[in-house]
Parts: sequence; C-alpha cells; structure tokens
Amino acid sequence: MGGEGCRAAESVHEGLDERTRSGDSRQQERAARGEYEVHTLRFVLLGTLRVHPSVTGEDHVRMIRLTAEPRSYHQRMGTKMIVKLALAAVAVTTMGGCLPSKVTIDLAPGDGKLEESRVAADAGAGEGAPKVVIIDVEGLISSSPPPGLFASRGNMVDSLVARLEKAESDASVRAVILRINSPGGTVAASETVLREIERFRERTKKPVVASMAEVAASGGYYIALGADAIVAQPTSITGSIGVVMPTFNFSKGMAKIGIESRAITSRPNKDLANPFEPMDEEHYAILKGIVDEYYGEFRGLVEERRTKAIDASKMDVIADGRVFTGRAAHELGLVDALGDVRDAFEVAKKLAGVTSAQLVKYHAEGQHIGSLYALARADEDVPSAGGNAAVNVIDLPLPRELTLEPGFYYLWVAGE
Repeated sequence: MGGEGCRAAESVHEGLDERTRSGDSRQQERAARGEYEVHTLRFVLLGTLRVHPSVTGEDHVRMIRLTAEPRSYHQRMGTKMIVKLALAAVAVTTMGGCLPSKVTIDLAPGDGKLEESRVAADAGAGEGAPKVVIIDVEGLISSSPPPGLFASRGNMVDSLVARLEKAESDASVRAVILRINSPGGTVAASETVLREIERFRERTKKPVVASMAEVAASGGYYIALGADAIVAQPTSITGSIGVVMPTFNFSKGMAKIGIESRAITSRPNKDLANPFEPMDEEHYAILKGIVDEYYGEFRGLVEERRTKAIDASKMDVIADGRVFTGRAAHELGLVDALGDVRDAFEVAKKLAGVTSAQLVKYHAEGQHIGSLYALARADEDVPSAGGNAAVNVIDLPLPRELTLEPGFYYLWVAGE
C-alpha cells in the first residue's frame, strides 16, 4: 500500500449494496496499488479498510478502525470530513510495509463506553474484593480538546468527570487515586476539576488520594489540593504556585518592515493584549489585576488546605512561582507523603478502612491496559504493554507553544 511491504488493499462493508461495493474497476485497480481518490474514500468512511502487507511471505491483516457516529453525523461534517480522510489515506500509504497493528481514524471525539481492567491486587483479593480506581490526569488541564492538526480527541475535564461518575455508581469502589502528570492548565478548567473532585468526595464519602508522577505543578498541584491526601515521588516536580498570561507583541517587528496595525474599537480597552499594537500601562494594569486576583485565590487555597503542614513564615517563598522536587515539597508541607502509585494505593486503602483490595483502571473500549502504569485515557489511543502500536492518523499533535489559547493559566510553562 504505497510501499514495498504492501501489495493489495480492499475495502469491505456488509451494508453496502452490490453496485456500490463493486465500484468502478479502474478505481479498484488504483486502490490495489495504493492510489486513493476522494471517491474511493467513501468505502473507508462507511466500512473497514483491510490491508494485506507481505512482509514475511504471509498475509498479516492490519485494520483501520473507523470510530464514528450515525450517518447523519457524516452528512453534517461534509467536505471537512472527506479532507480528513483523504489526508489520512495519504498518511497510511506512506507508511510502507512497517504498518502498526492498528491505525485509527477517529472521527467522533469523546469517551465512548468505559471499560474496567484490573491492574493489581493484594494477595487473596478476588474479583469481588473492594476496588480502588486509578484515574489518570495527563497533560494540559483544559476544557478544550488536545491540540492537533486534525484533533479528534475528547477533553480532560470530560474524561475525568466521566470516570468519577463511574466510580460513584459502583458500590464496590471504595477509593480513588488521581495519578497526576500535568504542568497545569487554564485557570477555569483547573477550578472545574477541583470542584468536581470535591463534589465527588462530598457525595460519595469515598476518599481521594492524589499521586504525583513526573510533574504535578501549578494547576496540577491546584487540583491535588482537592484530595484527602497527596503522595509525591521524591523526584516529582511540583509547586509553581502562581498565574501566567502568555502574550506576544509584534508591533516593533512590524514597524521595521513598514507595517502598521490600527484596530477600530468601540471603547479604549476593547483590544486588550492586541499583539499588533504596543501594550499601554492601562491595559497592563487591567490584566495584571486579573492575574493578581487569580493568584490570591490559588495562594489562599494552599494556605487553607495545607495550614497544618506549612510554616506560614515560609509562604512567600513557597508561593513565589518556583518549582520543588517531591522531596523538598514534603519537607515544606506541600505533600503528605513520599512514594509511588503503589504507596498511594496503601494510603487509599487506609483512608477507606479496607485491608485488602484490587486496583482497577477505567479506559476506552478496546484499549489494552497492561499494568497500573499504562495510561488509561479515553481521549487518546496509546501503545499497549504488549507492544501493539496504535496510531491515529487523523490526530497529528502540534507543539503546545503554537496552540495555547489566549487566557490565564495555572501553568508551569517549562513543563510543557
């Protein structure tokens, strides 16, 4: 299919009538050579593309799985969806003979059905034993989908809330571990996640333990404050208590090449932070006031939730925006204990009042979870522990620096 390792391709769909399935013979010949046209792509849209690469002399079936909503959804998407599929086909044809075992064209963002996998258990803990659920909080905390050239994934807030609701509805779930690996995110999304965690604890009376992975800084630490206990690895990076509003200004560079920007606004402050005009002092003061307000809320939350652990005389240093290792954070009182996710499991059991339990993860339907360290995000296809790669050819991630939306962030920028 566009490479030495691929020799044929055929599209199948049980619901197609014979005339549509047969198609034009010349287009079928082109498809067999890996030459795809938009007309041919309707087969991919409606069905499953089966690729037969001849790598070892045997036929190995590789699947392109199409995740989609009802037909009316595709009709609404129209030309935009066809363009996505066309580019996806180009991407697949350039992979040559070394195709991954699963290539995903995901046209319908969102969680879909959540499944549960057991990833660890105490000795003697059977299928009916109490459960502790791990929920992964990975990447930028935002209510928007992760950035990508053709992003088709859901968003973190939706994914987290769906898992909390599933844990709430299962009486056998006795506690939740939030495995946080995030440099933070938007102020609003971080606050939303914090409130959802607090509501979950209040409604269910089930304890929540925050377990820090590589990074749980700024907004990542902010949401950890909603848990009953915080466990950090000695080498975790946390802290970064503060607010940032990223801005760019191109006015000087534009002036050097003779380009002038002039915005027509209804009132003087309508074009705050316009990147094409110099920022005046009044505009700066307005935005700085918002930053200071959000900072006060963040700092106040730290003082409130960690009041028994933190030395108040050190608060100015703790909250000046710097980051700390997990070990330093423990010494300062920002976290309750040092340890990994297995240690967090022990803390969760203790808070829940159980001595033996099983550790489970919720994940997208069909996603393989090999261990408790496997990411179980429903908004992303990930390689399984068995080495079977999964590539979403529609979703091509972009550098976060190119995709940060204007706004205010609880974010450690270097952790991006």
